[in-house]
This record gives sequence, C-alpha cells and structure tokens, in this order.
Amino acid sequence: MGQKSDILKQAAELRNAGEAFVLATVVRTVAATAAKAGAKAIIRADGTIMEGWIGGGCARGAVLKAAKDAIADGQARFVSVQPEDMLAEHGVSAGTEKEGVRFARNMCPSKGTMDVFIEPVLPSPGIVILGSSPVAVALADIAPRFGYHVTVCAPGDEQGVFANADARIDGFMIETAETTEKYLVVSTQGRGDEAALSAALSVPSAHVSFVGSKAKAAAIGAKLRDKGVDADRLAALKAPAGLDIGAITPDEIALSILTEIVLVRRSRQRQAAAEAGTGS
Repeated sequence: MGQKSDILKQAAELRNAGEAFVLATVVRTVAATAAKAGAKAIIRADGTIMEGWIGGGCARGAVLKAAKDAIADGQARFVSVQPEDMLAEHGVSAGTEKEGVRFARNMCPSKGTMDVFIEPVLPSPGIVILGSSPVAVALADIAPRFGYHVTVCAPGDEQGVFANADARIDGFMIETAETTEKYLVVSTQGRGDEAALSAALSVPSAHVSFVGSKAKAAAIGAKLRDKGVDADRLAALKAPAGLDIGAITPDEIALSILTEIVLVRRSRQRQAAAEAGTGS
C-alpha cells in the first residue's frame, strides 16, 4: 500500500502543478515477468519514470513510446508486451494496433507477457483573455463549462467585470511558462489594442485571435512589425476571432470564438494521433 499511496500522492501533486504525465498500470501478466499485476508508475512528458516501477528494459521502451503518444494526443492506450512466438499466434507483429491494443515484442529470456494500461493525465487547456470588453466577459463566463482554465488580463480597475476567473493578471504581462496548452484571445476592442496584441504574440501559444476587423488587425500588425514583432507570429494571427456563424451579440461572438478554439484544439489532437499511428 505504501508504494501505491506514494504514487497517488505524486500524481495529485503533478496534477495540481499543471504538469502533463502518464499513469501506467500493469493489469495482467502471463508467465515470468519482473512486474506483477497492479504495479504502477508515473511517467513524465520527457519519458522519465518519476515514481514506481513497471518492469525492466523488456517492456520499458514500448511503454515509454505509448506514454509519449498518449500525452501528445490525450488518448489512453493498452499495450501488450509479448514474446515473438505469441505475437505470431495472434497474427500480429510488434507495433501493430488491433482492437484497441498496441502490441510490442518482449525480447527478454523470460518470454513473459505483460499488459499495461496507459492513462494520460493532462492539465486543463488554458484560454487567456486580454481585455475587459463585453465579448471578453462572455467568453470568460462560458469557457470554464467546457473544461478550460481561464486567465483574464486587464487593468486592475477593469477586473471587476469578471465574476469568475481561474487566474487574474493586472495589465497584459502574460506569463511565458508553457505548463498548459494556451489559446489567447485579444478582446480589448479599442482599449489597449496594440499593447495587448503585442503581449499575446510574444508568448508561446497554440492559437492567437483578435476580436476586431481584419483591417484593424492589419493596421495594428503593421505597427508591431515595425517594432520587431516576429512576422510568422503576425501571419498566424486569426482576425476576426471566431468561426463565421453570423454572430452579432457579445454572447454569440464569444460562442463563435470558443467554437473555433475547440476546432483548433481537436484538430491538433487528431494530427498528433495520426503521427503517433505512423510512428512519427
């Protein structure tokens, strides 16, 4: 019980810190294997085993590869490490995925079989909202219902318009830490547009959008380009923000923005899953 308790404690600490990791659990063993059913391990995004043990090198490579893929696309996996003759009996080869199971070869003399469940634990995706416009307020209100961690960035005297937020920043000094998948929305609408957009383009993110016309975004972008803002970042800016659903009210515009973010996020996950499937 002691080791299991330590692992669960470490898992809770990593989750609270917003760090992505995998909880690997041995669910079945056949014949001689180093690890037994119930063994657990925490695997970090860099492939290191932080806590626990799931056997030696015979299974480690396959499990770490599956853990990396699971963190990339957010999908759980079931890995079955078997000796080559057993794989042949099942009509599969190492690397094959069949009925939700990824097969791997056990090259150790023990010739045992070990099945491992790979469960990714990912931080909530983050939406960073710059500005306190009605659209910003509406977006901050609906995003948490879809599992997003919301950070609002606005001058202190404007923060009162936000009833709830997971984090607040006075002004537009966005943190550069890459602990979460971030989607940035500039919704200043005339109050600090250039400063907010400059801040949004200066930090790593999955997506940056601007609530305003394409012409206005281009005009501000030209000024930022003259000030040395990266051209590729400017080119990736989405303006106007949101999908074209004919939105008119602030609530409708916020919905269109959140819909676009969901589309971008899920597309990234599908791409990661496809790359994992091809062994990229």
